[in-house]
Amino acid sequence: MSGPSPTQRVLSPADVAGYVRASFGPDHGVAACGPLGGGGYAAVWWVRLDDGRETVLKVAPPRTVPLLRYERGLTAAEARYFRLAAAHAPGVPVPPVLHHGVDPVLGEWLVTGRLPGRSLSDLTSSGVDGDRARYDFGMALATVHRVTGDRFGYDDGRTGGSTWAEAFAATIEDLLADAADWRVPVPVERIRSVVRRHRRLLDQVRRPALVHFDGWDGNVLAEPDGDGPYRMCGLVDGERYLFGDPLVDLVSPLLLRRAEDEPDHPFLRGYAAAADEPPVFDAGVRRRLGLYRMHLYLLMIVEMPSRGMTPASHPDRHPGLARLLDEELTALSHD
Repeated sequence: MSGPSPTQRVLSPADVAGYVRASFGPDHGVAACGPLGGGGYAAVWWVRLDDGRETVLKVAPPRTVPLLRYERGLTAAEARYFRLAAAHAPGVPVPPVLHHGVDPVLGEWLVTGRLPGRSLSDLTSSGVDGDRARYDFGMALATVHRVTGDRFGYDDGRTGGSTWAEAFAATIEDLLADAADWRVPVPVERIRSVVRRHRRLLDQVRRPALVHFDGWDGNVLAEPDGDGPYRMCGLVDGERYLFGDPLVDLVSPLLLRRAEDEPDHPFLRGYAAAADEPPVFDAGVRRRLGLYRMHLYLLMIVEMPSRGMTPASHPDRHPGLARLLDEELTALSHD
């Protein structure tokens, strides 16, 4: 069993108490706390403050730890995502931002309110039917997608562009540079060729919509609606957001699968019910989804060494992702 990612700080309850004082003042303390699992980037703890508030503390990696290019500034980005969603899509349940701090000794951290519920991944492993929550999640993302940015790609001076094609190509180039830095073997020229081939298709995306990007089951919270089904009650981990094609958000909710092959999936039905322009899975949409799956599989391969994932600790991860990446590249090269 592998240990924590090299990007995750090792915290103690005393450390957590220090972040609480730095966030809310010396008179504030911790009644109880503990680590939260499920992620591989930041250190995440639940914290019950001595005033009774339930919170989540997220501490960024130390400045000396090498990161992927797109991961720089993620903690501040998460605070921005939650604030954007709260301001412009108030019906979507995201955690309230309570404090974002930067300190020469403590580093960078974020404190949010803790939402109720359990993750869909946890519910699924327990045999709970989460289809209604997935429908709710589709509706929620369609609502968030109405938020429009000033440019495509990442914000705050990070990688982006004036067009979606430009921003997407730059994002892929960042990952290819990361692959070179970390000596991760990936089919560089095949990837570049596919991106060039479909540039005009990407240019059809004219509005930079707010995209969560990381909407897999672990980032969607749900709780029972009385005696009824589980309903969505939270969307977390918004730090990887960008502005671009809303179709990007149809990839992670059906992780390692193909949305166009499952049009009756509850997430997609919920999305179609609330979207201003419900997706029609024609040839162009299928190609765009293929490009976004290619991006995600590339990212998941490239991030492995930065997370301490080795062939010994994760023997099936690289071969499986490499196969999926090859399938997408092959399809995108021949259509």
